[in-house]
Amino acid sequence: MSSIIFHQEDISFRLKNIKKIKSWIEKSIALERGIVGDLNYIFCSDTYLHKINLEYLKHDTLTDIITFDYSEKKQISGDIFISIDRIKENAPKFNQSTDIELNRVLIHGVLHLLGYKDKTPKEKETMRAKEDFYLTLLS
Repeated sequence: MSSIIFHQEDISFRLKNIKKIKSWIEKSIALERGIVGDLNYIFCSDTYLHKINLEYLKHDTLTDIITFDYSEKKQISGDIFISIDRIKENAPKFNQSTDIELNRVLIHGVLHLLGYKDKTPKEKETMRAKEDFYLTLLS
């Protein structure tokens, strides 16, 4: 049985509208012709995510999200680590509410699991368009 589970590591954080968010993620995956596997969202601090970034990716930078992909064929599974500190700091930079910025990052992780990349300008453009599209389905 597949599942979408939300955890927190070294911070106190509770996601709002969990049922709505889960349904939105499931619908988004289905629209991309994927099947929901096991998705674990882990909300954490900058410090926690920085350690993961150093250990697994050898990047000495802060980031808002790191996605570990365990998908097999069309079954989308993975661990998605999200820094709530980054979300709160980035939201005003992007002229967004914290909730919208969090939702963008939630779906960004799913899009990575679905095979979307964001290394090149063209990939970034496609990723942003997909994020924008799926955000409209949530509102």
